[in-house]
Amino acid sequence: MASSASGYTLDSLAREFARVLGTDAGPAGRTGVAQLLSSALAKPAFVRELFARPAGERRIAYEDPSLGFCILVHEYDHVREGKPHDHGPSWAIYGQAEGESVMNEYERVDGSPGKVRKVRSHTMRPGDARVYNEGDVHAVTHTGPSRLIRVEGQDLAKVRRGTYEVVS
Repeated sequence: MASSASGYTLDSLAREFARVLGTDAGPAGRTGVAQLLSSALAKPAFVRELFARPAGERRIAYEDPSLGFCILVHEYDHVREGKPHDHGPSWAIYGQAEGESVMNEYERVDGSPGKVRKVRSHTMRPGDARVYNEGDVHAVTHTGPSRLIRVEGQDLAKVRRGTYEVVS
C-alpha cells in the first residue's frame, strides 16, 4: 500500500478500498475494507490527518468516481443516541477513530412492518471497524466525544432509508 511516513493517507487508503471493492464488492470485499480501515485507525498520524479540519457530524472526505463509495468523517462532542435505521439499498462500514460508540443491532419483527427488536450491542473503541450490509438495522449511541470514519457504498444522503420503532 502506498503510504506516507505515518503509514496511511486518505488517498492511499481510498486506492486500496477501490482495489478490494473492484475485485469483490460483496460482503467479503467489505470485510477486507473494514480490516484495512481498522489498520489505518491504529495510526494516530492518519487519524490526525483526517480530522485536521473540523468534520462536524458528517463530512465527505472522499468519493470514488468509478465505484461510488464514500469515505466520511463524523465528529460528535456530546452524548447522542441514534435511532434504528438501515442503509436502504447500500451498506456502510463504521470505524472508531477516537472515543467510544455503542452499536446496537436489531432484527425485524415478523408481521410488523417497521418494528424491530434489539438483539445485541457492541462497544466500538479506537481501531474497531464493523460492516453493516444491505438491510441490516442498527443504531449508534455516542457515549461522549467521539470521532468515526464511515465508508458508505454510495452517498447515503441521497438514498431513501428505513426507520424503525423498537418493540419488546
